[in-house]
Amino acid sequence: MNKKKKKTMFVVEAAVIAAIYAGLTYFAAVLNVAYGGIQFRFSEALTILAVFSPAAIPGLTVGCFLGNITSPYGIVDIICGTLATLIAAVLSYKTRNIKFKDLPLLSALFPVISNAIIVGLEITLFMPEGFAFKAFLISAFQVGFGELVICYGLGIPLYKVIKRLKLDKKL
Repeated sequence: MNKKKKKTMFVVEAAVIAAIYAGLTYFAAVLNVAYGGIQFRFSEALTILAVFSPAAIPGLTVGCFLGNITSPYGIVDIICGTLATLIAAVLSYKTRNIKFKDLPLLSALFPVISNAIIVGLEITLFMPEGFAFKAFLISAFQVGFGELVICYGLGIPLYKVIKRLKLDKKL
């Protein structure tokens, strides 16, 4: 594959990931589980795609940016949520070869940690009484729990399906 075609495929792959991520986030918003302390964004299962391709890094980042446009937290969530996703995607990609029983469990953990800390802090700062460390710990735990459920409950099965499809394709 020539260089121009590779670059085009990278951009297309990133754009498709971004569109699916944003669409799944909007779907979660309709169900009222996309934003806030307790959130189950189905789109976060896609963070496992960073294990397969570096195009997932801009794809997830742009998808999160687009998905957060409708956030009740406004520009702060657009910036902070997108930053959390970018950090998670980069770290997930960097650790893609570290596997436990052939599963990228460490890569799936970075979105949990990044969102728990960054989004947990963001939510705490919006509380009427202002920042309190105990409130931050509760928010971080709630966000992290939702992220954990999605990344491991949906993301790891997604990884297995993609891995199986890629293996079948090579035959």
